[in-house]
Amino acid sequence: MSNAAVYQDLNVGIVSPRSARNGLVTELYQAHNAWLLGWLRKKIGCSLDAADLMHDTFSRLLQKDDLPVINEPRAYLTTIAHGLMVNHVRRRDIEQAYHNAIAHLPEAEMLSAETINIMVETLTNIDAMLSGLSSKVRDAFLWCQLEGLTHAEIAERLDVSVSSVRQYIAKALLHCIEVV
Repeated sequence: MSNAAVYQDLNVGIVSPRSARNGLVTELYQAHNAWLLGWLRKKIGCSLDAADLMHDTFSRLLQKDDLPVINEPRAYLTTIAHGLMVNHVRRRDIEQAYHNAIAHLPEAEMLSAETINIMVETLTNIDAMLSGLSSKVRDAFLWCQLEGLTHAEIAERLDVSVSSVRQYIAKALLHCIEVV
């Protein structure tokens, strides 16, 4: 039985897909929000971050055009929350690395909080873009772009041929173009 049909059986009359989706998300929230919050708190160890991720999980459901029939709601919610949690941890790690990198700057050269947030967001987007690449392809691309290493120097570091390095860099560039 579809989610919309469930709500039609409640004698509410004709129910729009959006209202059926919102009703289903409300039911999921009421039935599983405390459990999901506890699961997230155990995983990341911070109540505030867990609450944010729980909120984002249910927000993600509300943004979906069409929800499938959900037979295992906790598994479904866990899958969404896990993906959000991985992104959260990745962003936190990037933010910490960036703060460590700029910590030595004199106060006169310190960046504004807004600039730091923009930089962290940009770095997070670049990380997400490159995360779909194998480590050799990603390393070859970054060494070429950021450190200016020659193909021969990269080949030596990776213990591969120069032609492999060319293929890695071409693959990375193509991937970046496709993602953007």
